[in-house]
Amino acid sequence: MRALAGIRVVELARVLAGPWCGMTLADLGANVIKIEPPEGDDTRGWGPPFQGGLSAYFACCNRNKRSIALDLRDPATRPTLEALVQQADIVIENYRTGGAEKLGVGYEQLRALNPRLIYCSISGYGRDGPQADRPGYDFAIQAEAGLMALTGPVGGEPFRVGTPVADITAGNNAAMAVLAALFHRERTGEGQKIEISLFDSQLQLLANSASGTLFTGEDAKRLGNQHPNIVPYQVFAASDAHFVLAVASETLWRKLCVALDVSEWLVDPRFVNNAARVGNREELIVLLSARFASQPLAHWQEVFAKAQIPMAAINTVKQAIEHPVAERMHIEIEGVAMLASPLRLSATPPRYQLPPPKLDAHRAEILAELGLAP
Repeated sequence: MRALAGIRVVELARVLAGPWCGMTLADLGANVIKIEPPEGDDTRGWGPPFQGGLSAYFACCNRNKRSIALDLRDPATRPTLEALVQQADIVIENYRTGGAEKLGVGYEQLRALNPRLIYCSISGYGRDGPQADRPGYDFAIQAEAGLMALTGPVGGEPFRVGTPVADITAGNNAAMAVLAALFHRERTGEGQKIEISLFDSQLQLLANSASGTLFTGEDAKRLGNQHPNIVPYQVFAASDAHFVLAVASETLWRKLCVALDVSEWLVDPRFVNNAARVGNREELIVLLSARFASQPLAHWQEVFAKAQIPMAAINTVKQAIEHPVAERMHIEIEGVAMLASPLRLSATPPRYQLPPPKLDAHRAEILAELGLAP
């Protein structure tokens, strides 16, 4: 038994946020049918790299699903669509605002077929308001929702985060909202519409940076690899490599001073507590940087491990995937290597049964389940 065994999902979504939500539900045991246009999800062609015609991008968010290709503009596909919706618990869509309605798959149109339906709509900027018609792309959302202003070198060019965090966060938020809606329906019998936007999700992800601006009315500053509220909490350079140091409490600060044999800093008014260290950030960082530059990374790893002070080498993606902790995240389905779900449930763990599907690969069996002719 899986957590979502018996739950049926129709995925009318492409690229990342919607498919990420669908894959999360599929990993938890839901029966997810991915409806694609005849040309397939855009990400099928996003490469290289490819493996046997499968793009790595498509593979990252489409396992455990079955695929059927339907041209929703063709009236001949309507009986299949309606049969799928009538049996579905959840529909996920991420068309541009108004697009779903034009194709006959808007919320009101599908609710008429299935009143218990949970309909999850993902957009760039929300389904109402002055910018509802704008398409949403992760890069643009990172820029417009404040993330790029915080990311990159001080005084330099703003940077995007190296992975599509707005899309992924929206996909995770969508999955969480769907699970809440399922719980509500279990108690009341009522379906509902869910609206998730990339902009809202990214704005929420600003977390303490947004909170600081709300408290003070002052804009957040780009600090590169420094933390706005904690010192020292940033990247430092050893003599041969960079590393991250995270001294996030007074206890850790005391441990650091002992480990570095600078107990006088514990009573120095400039560094006596975190607020003082934030106010005197530049002076402290100069002192620490000079000390760390005197020894190689391996030395500091040994020192900080012994003192139980959080630090980390800065790994490449390959190094991270090969990290000993990452071993539990490695899965392979029919020769396709992927990273597993991070959700760990003792009684109902995620399942990994189907590789990312080939386009329209499951048409015959899906139609047979619906009692429709091929």
